[in-house]
Amino acid sequence: MKKFIALFLCSICILSLFTGCGERSRADIYFLNFKPESASVYKELAQKYEEETGVAVKVVTAAANTYEQTLKSEIAKSNAPTIFQVNGPIGYQSWKDYCLNIENSDFAKLLTDDSLAIRDAGGNGIYAVPYVVEGYGIIYNDAIMKKYFALNDKKVNIDNAGQITNFETLKAVVEDMTAKKPVLGIDGVFASTSLASGEDWRWQTHLLNVPLYYELRDSEDYDDPTLAGLNAKEIAFRYSKNFRNLFDLYINNSITEKGILGSKSTSDSMAEFALGRVAMVQNGNWAWSQIKDVKGNTVKEEDIKFLPLYTGVAGEENQGLCIGTENYLAINKNADKDAQKKSLDFLYWLFSSKTGKDYVTNKLDFITPFNSFTEQELPSDPLAREVVRYMNDSTKQTIPWIFTSFPSDVFKTEVGGALLEYVQGNKSYGDVDETVKSKWKSERK
Repeated sequence: MKKFIALFLCSICILSLFTGCGERSRADIYFLNFKPESASVYKELAQKYEEETGVAVKVVTAAANTYEQTLKSEIAKSNAPTIFQVNGPIGYQSWKDYCLNIENSDFAKLLTDDSLAIRDAGGNGIYAVPYVVEGYGIIYNDAIMKKYFALNDKKVNIDNAGQITNFETLKAVVEDMTAKKPVLGIDGVFASTSLASGEDWRWQTHLLNVPLYYELRDSEDYDDPTLAGLNAKEIAFRYSKNFRNLFDLYINNSITEKGILGSKSTSDSMAEFALGRVAMVQNGNWAWSQIKDVKGNTVKEEDIKFLPLYTGVAGEENQGLCIGTENYLAINKNADKDAQKKSLDFLYWLFSSKTGKDYVTNKLDFITPFNSFTEQELPSDPLAREVVRYMNDSTKQTIPWIFTSFPSDVFKTEVGGALLEYVQGNKSYGDVDETVKSKWKSERK
């Protein structure tokens, strides 16, 4: 009996040892990351945090355009994400049952303006916090632009790209540059208009944001454009012609023939820009990492600039970049309280500690909405500096991100599909116009 008891106790000890090791190997925090381009940086941060605090952080990154699907799968598991992202007000509606009220947390108190946070329908609590402000427009290579403006036979009466302040001037410059491609040493003015499946978000979301902003601007909810979009049961697409103006300018002055744009990705277009084969590409400040990391990159940091998305709307000379966010962090309400606290502590460390802020500024290249960052701690990359420059220019009117109130991903996918059909000659632009209006109405229902 003594031998049996001793053997039994020994077995229990061994089992406890292995169980303990298993528990220790499990992460205290599970962060489901939205941004594939930031995956490696977050893994470094997780390691740094564990070294400093002993708290383990598991980072899982969803593949591009699969975040919602991945979150649905992961949130149902017993070891579900403790930190996840919601995509603006629409995303919050889908995930509000999983979002913890973090209004009184130190993390939420870092916000410079807590009106940026997502609250419930009654305006109470804070259920998701924006962690980055971003901007997008037309990125241009100023070295190529200077080469063009130095030509004696150019067909415009301006001297630099900064003097392009409306669509009419932009069109004149672009079409003249297309005619002078051999002299400028480029294969096209614009990089490929990526229309491969899942790669069309720059057009069906980001570009479409501009004409729909101008339409919603005239609504009764103009003071809150996102609310105007959420309340709009249908749209007239009154600025459809303006959308077509810029979209056609892209595809008619592109490095790639229209017939094969359906096979092009955003990575393709960014590589074309980075290699100096084109002068312009529509994208946001997050594209800096995609430019600088391209093997053979020829674009110098000081030559990377932004232009707004001019479409021919009256008064657009005062238009700035499209600036906003759809990146909000939330804490899983169903996680245990210890995991919730550790997750909030990690986020506070990320955006307030010396180590965390260094990574946020210099590796993630985030422009944050937090009071813990000094002016000297803002990102140093050229596109982030351009966004800050436009934000600080009182003569420019920022275009808010209306697309956070688009009815659904189905709406955006259908619009993207119609644009591809239009480019390939299988549909007229009138079909695109009708798709925007009809899918908004049906999806909003």
